[in-house]
Amino acid sequence: MSTEEFSGDDQLYTDGSMNGFDAKTGIYHALPNLGHLHKIPTRPDLDTATFVLSQFPPHHQAKSRVALIDSATNQRVTYAQLHHSIQCLASGLYQGLGVRKGDVVFLLSPNSLLYPTICLAVLSIGAVLTTANPLNTKSEIGKQVRDSGAKLAISAPEELHKLAPTGVPTILTSRPLLSGDNSLCIEELIEGCDPIPTELIQARPTQSDTAAILYSSGTTGTSKGVVLTHANFIAVMTTLRWTVDGTSAQDDVFLCFIPMFHIYGLAFFGLGLFCSGITTVLMQKFEFNTMLDAIKTHKVSNIPAVPPVILGLVKYASKAACDLSSLRRVSSGAAPLSKEVVDEFRERFPWVQMRPGYGLTESCGAATFFISDEQARGHPASCGLLLPTFCAKIVDIETGEALPPYKEGELWMKSPTIMKEYLGNVEATAATIDSDGWLKTGDLCYFDENGLLYIVDRIKELIKHNGYQVAPAELEAILLSHPQILDAAVIPVEDEEAGQIPMAYVVRAASPDGLTEDQVIQFVAGQVAPYKKVRRVGFISAIPRSPASKILRKELVNLQSKQQIVSRL
Repeated sequence: MSTEEFSGDDQLYTDGSMNGFDAKTGIYHALPNLGHLHKIPTRPDLDTATFVLSQFPPHHQAKSRVALIDSATNQRVTYAQLHHSIQCLASGLYQGLGVRKGDVVFLLSPNSLLYPTICLAVLSIGAVLTTANPLNTKSEIGKQVRDSGAKLAISAPEELHKLAPTGVPTILTSRPLLSGDNSLCIEELIEGCDPIPTELIQARPTQSDTAAILYSSGTTGTSKGVVLTHANFIAVMTTLRWTVDGTSAQDDVFLCFIPMFHIYGLAFFGLGLFCSGITTVLMQKFEFNTMLDAIKTHKVSNIPAVPPVILGLVKYASKAACDLSSLRRVSSGAAPLSKEVVDEFRERFPWVQMRPGYGLTESCGAATFFISDEQARGHPASCGLLLPTFCAKIVDIETGEALPPYKEGELWMKSPTIMKEYLGNVEATAATIDSDGWLKTGDLCYFDENGLLYIVDRIKELIKHNGYQVAPAELEAILLSHPQILDAAVIPVEDEEAGQIPMAYVVRAASPDGLTEDQVIQFVAGQVAPYKKVRRVGFISAIPRSPASKILRKELVNLQSKQQIVSRL
């Protein structure tokens, strides 16, 4: 093959394999042909909300085009109504409550039709959004309120009691039924205020200003505030619009059960899809049968999902009396998806395109994507190509050397979507972003000769057995291929001779024969090298997971430690 010269995002590079890899620098670039229509706005005074609203359908279409549908009530919000509500709420926050640029607004609510309105109204006046999981405890809520420096909180009525100890002024999302509480609510602010003229906002947000502080799940350590700017969101939404416009029709219907307090849900459903005029069906929380009903009722064509949902479709949906004929595409993010699950999904639902992807809160939810189903089918274990504006390196964990294709190391990335910093944590920021702006992901990965990325595991979660490194994700994929295993997680257990041994926690399917520890051990042993074998098995009713579906291994490690202590007594 003759040598070709490509124009990358920031330099010319030469590569004979046409995979985006520059052997001179060790850097992988997004393939140029993917980004020829991808231009990020560079106007410095542009903010996230202004960008999103500018992408809404024209006025004559906005009156009839539906932006949001509540799956439970069938209530609908058109783009014109959404635009009006955002402007009215911005007026209420700015003129009525005195919220100003830089003020942090804490949002504690499940998904709702009001969630995108609140987010865009807060961002439009230059305030900073911080979101929280409604399942968090009072102490967790209090810590985030203090850490973020929140000046105002917006809460679902049922979560209000968690904010009371913080003393932060709080307004409700809606008026609770059969309640004598006279607290101000968002619905009243929207109804009682006229749209605010842009010129009345004295200090307008710019691309360099902070837009949001999102807290990482803390699966491998203390939760940290990820500081994302308006420039980060504008870059990721431009990328999202490029992917959606390239793979979807405007009459597509998306289903949202992913929590909007998480970067995946916020960037995709709270902000990004509005830039393409898409209709989204909202679920307040995920419930499998409710999801199946929503797909049938609303003729849903696209589902951005997480691995447990896809696993559920593989294990249950084909056996249930459900209609998935409207589905065209299921994408997966937030956690790795095994080749075995992808293959089984394609076998059961051959008319549905499966598109795994990869991203982090620290990269504003983006990094890789499959633009064609043909490519995704040909590489089921991969999570796709680098998105436009991204470049990456695979770095040797020991030497720091940039590695060529098929060599495993830590994934480092650069992009306009990369976070500014960890809030108030200089040490953690310096450990994660180097002086040249490379984000160290902590993920063990490799690229193939086509520029496709493969995730092996989290580096901190690798099990060290007799000097070998064992990836829990690899063993979990094998366990999930067993017909009697519904879910599984693998953790390290300390061992005097081997250092650590792999232990599996397994959720069994109901079966008259049951499933024994020895059967699980032998099932895995027949498919892996001896040092990778599972040495111990525990049975559990459910694998603890974060809202982004990441396995909470710390909880399983603590559970195993307690069980060991009890066994010694």
